[in-house]
Amino acid sequence: MSSIDALRDPNPSGPAFIRHIGAGNVILAVLLILYPAVASDFFLTQIGGYTLIFGMIALSLMLLAGYGGMVSLAQITVVGVAGYSVAIFGENSSDVMGFGWPWWIYVPVAVLFAAIASALIGLIAVRTEGIYTIMITLAVATAAFYFAQQNYTLFNGFPGYAGLRAPEVFGVNWRDPLPFYYLCLGTASICYAAVLYGAQSTFGLTLQATRDNQRRMRAIGYNTTAHKVFAWFLSGAIAGLAGVLLVWFQGRISPGTIGVGAAVNILIIAVIGGLRHPIGPFLGSILVVMMQTFAIDIVGAERFNTLIGLVFLGVVFVSPDGMLGLWEKAKPYLKQNSLRPDP
Repeated sequence: MSSIDALRDPNPSGPAFIRHIGAGNVILAVLLILYPAVASDFFLTQIGGYTLIFGMIALSLMLLAGYGGMVSLAQITVVGVAGYSVAIFGENSSDVMGFGWPWWIYVPVAVLFAAIASALIGLIAVRTEGIYTIMITLAVATAAFYFAQQNYTLFNGFPGYAGLRAPEVFGVNWRDPLPFYYLCLGTASICYAAVLYGAQSTFGLTLQATRDNQRRMRAIGYNTTAHKVFAWFLSGAIAGLAGVLLVWFQGRISPGTIGVGAAVNILIIAVIGGLRHPIGPFLGSILVVMMQTFAIDIVGAERFNTLIGLVFLGVVFVSPDGMLGLWEKAKPYLKQNSLRPDP
């Protein structure tokens, strides 16, 4: 049996629809679609939209780290490539650049640029392993931050770009709370489904087998470098889509958006949620977003990073697999209690 065949489910069971989509995913989709019926505009955008956007960024990291074994601190840099592309090729109010292209042109261009930038970072990163990959991507993120901060010709330096508005399509403003939430939900769902499906594709299984034993995969004839770089490209496309939504949400982009602190936050979100399944980044995202929204008023802004650090350490100490690992640990106890006869 090959390394790839060993990763496939040998005994798939259940109806085809449920087997491929999953009952849990169907229930979750219904709940998310109905969420606006009980949520205010604040919870739609500041909680729902923000969670989905940062969940997508963390998902792009999960694709690399969970399936490829490559931990990157440069995902926020890729987000910045897409965000600055929107500002430069679209319209802004900063009187710098702003080509005024329509959204249906600058959005694909922004996502493509982000994917290419990610692949270029990957070309460097795949030559390293472990801590060296983290350090290389951290160096890229730091260099990108200072370059954007000091370059006024292209990036408008420290102020960045403001006045970045989401488009109106068929008279619907995509930045209004309800349309924006469903736009984020639809985009995140596509990315989530693509990663979930891709993990069981030939490419995804090859990537996972390379993560487990790269030398063996090379020996049997696989171009492991090409697979890794393509994973970086796909990861960049996901981060690029999130970058477009992020600048539409915030209405601006500046070097602070792509700072080192933001890069570390993405890693924290992904690890807290769990790197073994695409749902993990979204679990971590909702926890961190809720803490940013509500806990900061309790502990104060100056102590918030300390709180995040303590939560991070606590989750990892109890479960190295994050919140997903906690659920896996709890399932046997829940199953045991459900099978226990009533007194």
